[in-house]
Amino acid sequence: MSTSTRIANLHAREILDSRGNPTLAVTLVLESGLEAGAAVPSGASTGTNEAVELRDGDLARYGGKGVLAAIRGVEGPIASVLRGHDVCDQVALDHAMIALDGTPNKGRLGANAILGVSMAAARAASVVEGVPLYQQLGGEEACLLPMPSMNVLNGGKHADSGLDFQEFMIVPLGAPTFAEALRYGAETYAAIRSILHKGGFKTAVGDEGGFAPALENNEAACELIVEAIEAAGYRPGEDIAIALDPAASSFGEGGIYNLARAGQGRLDRTAMLALYGRWINSYPIVSIEDGFAEDDWQGFTELTAAQGQRIQVMGDDITVTNPNFIQNAIDLKAMNAVLIKLNQIGTVTETVEAVALCRKVGWRTMVSHRSGETNDDFIADFAVACRAGQMKCGAPCRGERLAKYNRVLDIERALGKRAIFTNPFANA
Repeated sequence: MSTSTRIANLHAREILDSRGNPTLAVTLVLESGLEAGAAVPSGASTGTNEAVELRDGDLARYGGKGVLAAIRGVEGPIASVLRGHDVCDQVALDHAMIALDGTPNKGRLGANAILGVSMAAARAASVVEGVPLYQQLGGEEACLLPMPSMNVLNGGKHADSGLDFQEFMIVPLGAPTFAEALRYGAETYAAIRSILHKGGFKTAVGDEGGFAPALENNEAACELIVEAIEAAGYRPGEDIAIALDPAASSFGEGGIYNLARAGQGRLDRTAMLALYGRWINSYPIVSIEDGFAEDDWQGFTELTAAQGQRIQVMGDDITVTNPNFIQNAIDLKAMNAVLIKLNQIGTVTETVEAVALCRKVGWRTMVSHRSGETNDDFIADFAVACRAGQMKCGAPCRGERLAKYNRVLDIERALGKRAIFTNPFANA
């Protein structure tokens, strides 16, 4: 191991995410003097079993959300353990941090501190090896570009709208290239804005860039999207489809789902299954993520049994990018796809393991941003590296969202004829 690949030091600082809350940026320094950095996102709608962010709890600073303790962890114990480590051995340095933390949920040092170092190390390794990050992580086979799911209407915890469901997304599955997919999405997003404006609705956007209108009910959002797809000159279901993330943990408990925000009352598990069935029959829906609460394994299993041959049934809060929970989902046949978020598990290595487990059983994966984002575009490279085939980064709006989409455009250009872009729902 040469001095050019050995870690010399780590630095961290407090920055602001897209919601104006503090988060962590980490800089890794090699003995050669080379530096690489990463910024860590933060979620608003989080699963109970996610790895734990370390927050200061000092109400005199940022309402208790400061990350000075996480910074001390990076620059103190983590730096002490990793000095001299080979930055190109991602697995070894990630496991060294996991062992140092010593808790099942990274609660001592914080998943935000550990992930910032893990991501910065991957970036440094790509510079040392002289290859793009997606190739450093994924090798020569990293050529599959992700199909974007763009959040165009926000509700739930992501916006103060009349919608119980958190995300209504468009999927440009008929596009021949990623660049064209982005164009399909941007044009449809513009059509939604125009329709809302003409209808007298506000066109303010939520945390992830989607519009947050006070619609009559959740179903009205699907009707609006279909109208916008057609207004933009596309065919619903053929050029552009719909994906949903109800984030049902935010309105479900004990098998009962309260859709009172949009005036639909309290529904039991059976009624929710029926609602999804009606929507799938009525609208070009190809994916439902977190259609039931994170503890409602029966709901997921019944939805998969009923609709899994027609749509993608995806877990997020229920699986939290954790191989143990994903394995349980596999054993129960509770879904056929898993959302992948680096900060849910806390290291690059464990995230790769989660994707590999899904691939082993033929399940789809979608790499995802968080509602509290930065301009760091790491997940764009990561989605290509692990051949996820799908990615969601929010609306084609707001700089922290566009940074990811624009990075995939750069990767597509760099790959040239080697780039692969396919419809992951073609064989559904």
